[in-house]
Amino acid sequence: MRRRTPPPPSPLPQRDGIDPVRVRLPAGDAWPTVRDHLVARLAAGADVIDAMLDAGRIVDAAGRPVPSDMPYTPGAYVWFHRELPHEERVPFAVDVVYQDEHVVVADKPHFLATTPRGSHVAETALARLRRELGVPTLGAAHRLDRLTAGLVLFTVRPQERGAYQSLFRDRRVAKEYEAVARYDPALDLPRVVRSRIVKERGVLAAREVEGEPNAVSRVELLAHRDGRARYRLTPRTGQTHQLRVHMSALGVPILGDPLYPVVTDPVPAGDFRRPLQLLARVLEFTDPVTGREHRFVSPRALRAWSSYDDWAG
Repeated sequence: MRRRTPPPPSPLPQRDGIDPVRVRLPAGDAWPTVRDHLVARLAAGADVIDAMLDAGRIVDAAGRPVPSDMPYTPGAYVWFHRELPHEERVPFAVDVVYQDEHVVVADKPHFLATTPRGSHVAETALARLRRELGVPTLGAAHRLDRLTAGLVLFTVRPQERGAYQSLFRDRRVAKEYEAVARYDPALDLPRVVRSRIVKERGVLAAREVEGEPNAVSRVELLAHRDGRARYRLTPRTGQTHQLRVHMSALGVPILGDPLYPVVTDPVPAGDFRRPLQLLARVLEFTDPVTGREHRFVSPRALRAWSSYDDWAG
């Protein structure tokens, strides 16, 4: 089996914890110039691409500015820093609960994306930690939904990232979540929920369909008071929004969920009230590099349980 040649290292440094964009000029394509290919491929438009080329902001593998008439060379790479979108700062800290030479375990707040994606770039846990810890090589071993708080594992050395990602792929990480939702005395718990969940591209909410189950979650009642309950949720699979879908299907959707059971209008930018009451509480695994046994527990409190009036107000 032929191994794919890795791309050359970036000639551009990170900016504010954000990697430059790398574009490979595909083999088999035949464009007159690099500029023509970038205009056709990128959504920025010809005027923006021309301005970036004129300013020397698009470079080749040696870090040299790409001229606007540079011939297209299949298989070559170019790099540039994109203009960052305006982002409302998420006014909550990312807490580091553990750090060694291999990994960083962070406790992510609600509303903060794990990694750059879409309109969330600099305001992400990864970019913040790179800046705050001074570790530009930091990478995420897995992702946690933007609206979910809790523990996330990051890797320090790029060459070790695959080993840690395989823990999640092979289900060798024990994860426990906590949620706050309505209390239903008729709901028979604990129970294991099994269903088939599909998430279609471009559709905000996932849904359950008939067929072979691909999502399995254990749901337990921890405590209840004043019509609300604390639940322990243990996912045995990792489908998108799995815990949120399963809680909604049980008739006790997680408080603050804007997608389940129905999709609601998006809140205004900067509105950080009423976060989704879902927390990745426990992360447990055997380190694939050092062999150490790790168990981390988030100390965060879900406000709809600890101070409902504060959360609801």
